[in-house]
Amino acid sequence: MSDTLRDQLLGLGFKPAPKPERKPDTRRDGRPQGRPAQAGNKPAGKPGHAGKPAHGNKPAHGGPQGPRKPRSQEDIDLAKAYAIRAQKEKDERIEAERRKQEEARLRREAKARLDELIKDKGLNAPDADIARHFPYGGKIKRIYVTADQLKALNAGQLGVLQQNGRYLLVTAELLAEAEKIFAPAVALKVDPDAPAGDDPYADPMYQVPDDLVW
Repeated sequence: MSDTLRDQLLGLGFKPAPKPERKPDTRRDGRPQGRPAQAGNKPAGKPGHAGKPAHGNKPAHGGPQGPRKPRSQEDIDLAKAYAIRAQKEKDERIEAERRKQEEARLRREAKARLDELIKDKGLNAPDADIARHFPYGGKIKRIYVTADQLKALNAGQLGVLQQNGRYLLVTAELLAEAEKIFAPAVALKVDPDAPAGDDPYADPMYQVPDDLVW
């Protein structure tokens, strides 16, 4: 409305309409909108963060362990002693295995030389029918000889060698050479000067071994 019309109405006795009273807007908590919060009323924290410890302050349980306690000199000396002992035992095992392999190698070589020495030199007679028993390897063994061979064997003129499970009758000279090369192969070596009781199986009557199970 223009000022001229307003003035004309006022002049006719019309009064302007009263302005409505403006009430302050309030929030749900009762405080007027836009009014600063009073001192001491801090806004609530974010959900899920209540009770969270400050950065860097981790709870005592479940966290990383603290610094390890330094070992004492006694613990260090004990650890060194264990290490030295373990190394010594290892060296001993290695040395024992080395000796074992060396002995096996020497044994194979000696048996090979023995086989070459006594090749085709056995005196076993195909018609021998007398069993001469003798102890060897913890058991009673036997070899078949003739009557003349038995006498020579008991007189120490002949001897017996073991070769790959067989027993060979050989001369005393060959037996001595074989003993130098591989002594375990000597199965029977009779000493003619020894008392007769030292070799109970020298008698021809022993044609059945004592350990025979009837």
